[in-house]
Amino acid sequence: MENLRLHRFSVVLAFCTLILVVAGGLVTSNDAGLSVPDWPLSYGKLMPKMEGGIFYEHGHRMVATTVGFLTIILAVWLWRGERRAWLRWLGVAALGAVVAQGVLGGLTVLFLLPKPVSIAHACLAELFFSTTAAIALFTSAGWRKGPLPVDDAGTPGLRLLAVAAAAVTLAQVALGAAARHQALNIIPHVCGALAVTGMVLWVTLRVLVGHPRHAPLRRAALFLLSLACFQVFLGIAAYMSRVATADAPQPMPVMVGFTVAHVAVGALTMAASVLLAIQVFRHVRRPARELAVGGVTVTS
Repeated sequence: MENLRLHRFSVVLAFCTLILVVAGGLVTSNDAGLSVPDWPLSYGKLMPKMEGGIFYEHGHRMVATTVGFLTIILAVWLWRGERRAWLRWLGVAALGAVVAQGVLGGLTVLFLLPKPVSIAHACLAELFFSTTAAIALFTSAGWRKGPLPVDDAGTPGLRLLAVAAAAVTLAQVALGAAARHQALNIIPHVCGALAVTGMVLWVTLRVLVGHPRHAPLRRAALFLLSLACFQVFLGIAAYMSRVATADAPQPMPVMVGFTVAHVAVGALTMAASVLLAIQVFRHVRRPARELAVGGVTVTS
């Protein structure tokens, strides 16, 4: 029962972290990044009047504070009740990440939205969300049942492909953040979308063709593929809506809606790529190598 409560709490934290990503997207999409000029207070208060851009900026801080408290609870819960030492330390790492994320958020305000800090803030948000999603997986009943080992005979190895897909997705997150904060134009982000789509197709096809009856791998691969395809549609819609409303005196709801959805599904795609990589490393054995030693075949 204790394990079930811990897993449910981990799922709640992951969901709240996704809400935090959405709140951050609302800040940038509504051009509300400096609506509150001070930090950690807002106009010297814990609760300023929630109007205009202050609603988005201070609302983002409120959600971030909630996520921070939930992460503290999770880290303490894992440290006191979890037998797996590596998972206890992952909880500590998650706590360190959320503290660092808060500091980066404060620096973006105090130094008037410096592009490197803003981009790092966006990337760390995605990594933190992926970490909470991973903890939710590690505390699930399915994970406790143990692995279902399968062999990998393909080249390159499925483990390598899964890691590459997650790494390319993270790079695409950074390119998207750079475009949103006007450090780069949109072209690198478009090229990155092609690379991510290609990698996701490659790794998911390898999973679905090579291990079609392996439920954990199949579910993780299909989830990632579905999100990646939807993300491409949202990216096109976000760009077209931004172009169509470029002359508007303020951010228009259609542009804000598509852009924030693009950010949210991007975070889900990043987390899904990490979860697939975890499942691959859990279930897929390293390729066997047969070595002839004195006429005897040795498998390693």
